[in-house]
Amino acid sequence: MLALGLLLNIVGIGLFCWLTFTLAVYALPFFVAMNAGMLVLQSGAGVPGALIVAVAVGVMTLAIARIAFATTQSLILRAVIASVFALPASFAGYHVTLAMAQIGAPSLVWRELFACFGAIFIGGTAWTRLTVFTEPGPLEPGRAVSDSPRPVLTAAARE
Repeated sequence: MLALGLLLNIVGIGLFCWLTFTLAVYALPFFVAMNAGMLVLQSGAGVPGALIVAVAVGVMTLAIARIAFATTQSLILRAVIASVFALPASFAGYHVTLAMAQIGAPSLVWRELFACFGAIFIGGTAWTRLTVFTEPGPLEPGRAVSDSPRPVLTAAARE
């Protein structure tokens, strides 16, 4: 029974870490959606109106940022957009890792070290998820994809 408990704890912590890294890129849209939803709720629209507005604003935030990131040619602007997504993810990653470190690390110094490493890794994951599969280029009207599809990673390696 003890082995089953240990196994389930490891699976649960692994699932929680996977979920944290997977959802890291959505920290900024979630933050913007929560603020918009709370603003609409306090203005008297009710819970259904606040939920609709929050979802719409969160989706628009993510879509606008991804389109802006994909269409811009400037590396500086791309870095700024990726940083805007990575900073809230790093902040959330710090607090998630600190909460998890409080379970197993008795020393305050080790908790802070784990939390700082977690912030770096989760922010880096958000940065990577936003940037790795996006090839810069202008949108062409009437075409969803280009005539010569190339994988992004091999195209970057050739150039």
